[in-house]
Amino acid sequence: MPDNLSFPLPKKILVTGAAGFIASRVCAQLHAQGCAVTGLDNFNDAYDIRLKDWRWAQLEKIEGLELHRLDLTHTEALKRLFEKHARAEHAAPFDAVINLAARAGVRASVENPFVYVEANVEGALNVLEMCRQFSVKKFVLASTSSLYGKDHATPYREDMNTDRQLSPYAATKKAAEAMAYTYHFLHGLDVSVLRYFTVYGPAGRPDMTPLRFTQRIREGRPITVFGDGSQSRDFTYVDDIARGTISALRPIGYDIFNLGSDEPLKLSAMITLIEELTDKKAQIEYRPWHPADMAATWADISKAKAKLEWSPQVKFHEGLQKLVTWYEENRIWAKDIDTD
Repeated sequence: MPDNLSFPLPKKILVTGAAGFIASRVCAQLHAQGCAVTGLDNFNDAYDIRLKDWRWAQLEKIEGLELHRLDLTHTEALKRLFEKHARAEHAAPFDAVINLAARAGVRASVENPFVYVEANVEGALNVLEMCRQFSVKKFVLASTSSLYGKDHATPYREDMNTDRQLSPYAATKKAAEAMAYTYHFLHGLDVSVLRYFTVYGPAGRPDMTPLRFTQRIREGRPITVFGDGSQSRDFTYVDDIARGTISALRPIGYDIFNLGSDEPLKLSAMITLIEELTDKKAQIEYRPWHPADMAATWADISKAKAKLEWSPQVKFHEGLQKLVTWYEENRIWAKDIDTD
């Protein structure tokens, strides 16, 4: 659940990408706080759709939570949604928009950069423009730690240079950040940009190692490790990330925040822990290092602690146990999720 917030939450909130891993938890937490939540998602096939279907089904159980299947690049449909809520309220359709809809994933963006530009740049621009046209005051943008590239000392701080992205995914997120600042400067939109570090938890993305390795180790399938397993990631539990996202709804002006655990973990250590929790031995296939990957991610979260009054609460062992438990409870279909 969200922290005891020191500011009044906006009442009417639009959350894009609502069937997504983080956004589905944001919707649930906001509703529990008494907000009127509208969620939308286009159900793209970036990864196995069964995960999005499962998350969406959990949201449909929440009475009063409004859901729409809608693509942000369909400008007229998006405008009709804003118009509908503006008429109903005789005012701005929403008090805030949390834009979590995106194409994520480093390696897939190398193979097909065009869909990343469409979703992450054009989609973000369309939402920003709706905020301008309909006088929405607050905009929260999901960004990524991938912006930091490989040339900075860790931990990563928000004031570090982010001009040398290693993947089209990171480049599109950098473009969305720049566009959000432009709308802040020109139109007075209050903007919080959140650079998420590696997020994990129940019903997570299958292209991320926590779910992928949990499934494969549990089912006796081989896992692929690029390099020697010494790379480290700043793993952060999804409910902690959702709390931080909600905390970023406060008035900011324009600012950027890292949301991470500040406790990076080596990939090899995660594999060992999954082995312990599943009581299975991993079959590891080692492959050469991928040039788009980063050797380490590590968030300096002092700014989020000071300005958002946020810090992570769930330790990695506890969060990974929750993921393994979820997998066992849903194994009848989760064992067949495409994690290639």
